[in-house]
Amino acid sequence: RALLAVSLNLMALLFSTTAFITTHWCEGTQRVPKPSCGKEKKTNCLNYSGNETANETNKNVVHYSWETGDDRFLFRYFHTGIWYSCEENINAAGEKCRSFIDLAPASEKANVHQLNLQAINQIPRSLSAGFHSSFFSPSLYIHPGLCCVLWLSVVSEVLYIMLLVVGFSLMCLELFHSSSVIDGLKLNAFAAVFTVLSGLLGMVAHMMYTQVFQVTVSLGPEDWRPHSWDYGWSFCLAWGSFTCCMAASVTTLNSYTKTVIEFR
Repeated sequence: RALLAVSLNLMALLFSTTAFITTHWCEGTQRVPKPSCGKEKKTNCLNYSGNETANETNKNVVHYSWETGDDRFLFRYFHTGIWYSCEENINAAGEKCRSFIDLAPASEKANVHQLNLQAINQIPRSLSAGFHSSFFSPSLYIHPGLCCVLWLSVVSEVLYIMLLVVGFSLMCLELFHSSSVIDGLKLNAFAAVFTVLSGLLGMVAHMMYTQVFQVTVSLGPEDWRPHSWDYGWSFCLAWGSFTCCMAASVTTLNSYTKTVIEFR
């Protein structure tokens, strides 16, 4: 059981570290206007007037395109992590990335504050209407500052990984360097406590990041808002790490209880 707990803790540590440094927590597509055709861009672009050379030489000519509606747009792939959001570069090969923290500018934070005031003003009316369904409308949710919540998520993720390291170290000491039953029980108990605390911090961190991303989808910059999105493999690794962490803590507590019963 001790070896199983160490293995589960090590898996949780590897999964959480990988998820923390990668940018595939959420991924999807963004609906963006097609760029103009040029010498280097021949496909997925707007060919004004059907003459590319004339477009480049005659800057004062009124340009037109036969493409209308959704034909004027394309869908580019993007993926987002805790630190960066990367989008497909439609003008060249590769990707371009920007800080995920910068996706909530001051204007968007003002919109959040305005939503908060609207929510507070509408709560009494909703109560007097007998908890009308509008009281539970998503537009009435009170969102704190996105950057503060995101930084809290980052700090919680770091503490989660640090506590996993402490728990893993204590488990290894108990497994390989325990000189007596009493010392082994103490190490086992502390390892279980640190592992449980790390699991709780990890759960809170994952939930805070998910909330920040969902709010940013609605209130983020216009050129970034996704057309469709879903959770990626980094998100799955993060929750897989939480599952392994809690399994390791339960295994450690079980081993501790069994040892205490046998010792008595």
